[in-house]
Amino acid sequence: MTDYSNLVIRPLDSDHDRLGFHCGVASLDDYIQKQARQDVKRRVSRVFAATTVERPNSIVGYYTLSTLSIELGQLPLALARKLPRHPVPAALLGRLAVNQAAQSHGVGKMLLVDAIKRTLAVSDEIAIYAMVVDAIDERAQHFYEQFGFSLLSSGNQRLFLPLKSI
Repeated sequence: MTDYSNLVIRPLDSDHDRLGFHCGVASLDDYIQKQARQDVKRRVSRVFAATTVERPNSIVGYYTLSTLSIELGQLPLALARKLPRHPVPAALLGRLAVNQAAQSHGVGKMLLVDAIKRTLAVSDEIAIYAMVVDAIDERAQHFYEQFGFSLLSSGNQRLFLPLKSI
């Protein structure tokens, strides 16, 4: 049995076996296999891959980070009242996926914690008000909600977590 408690999470590079990644969601599999490297090259997203020490090229899970602005109208009124009258900067956790063999071993939690830590580190240098996630389905939405994420606006599964609440 593989030990997933001590993952190595680093930027995606050409040594990673992207074609061997399968999480069971076609859009997430297709992204890492076909599009992720191009997004990194174009500087529109950063992709971070988790591997084990024993198999440093086999992707156990991955996530993407990029930036976006949140319109005040998307935030709860109580928060929006306290902010300047223009969009606020945020980090977008656009995708988070765990290989099928590693699911239910806490890998998703470790990836989320790593993404939050990276975002907090960057927020010491540039302004970032919140982390935003796009939950792919209700199960993913519940996963993020257990870590304090809240829905941004009704009608979608985009959630946010103000960094000051961490």
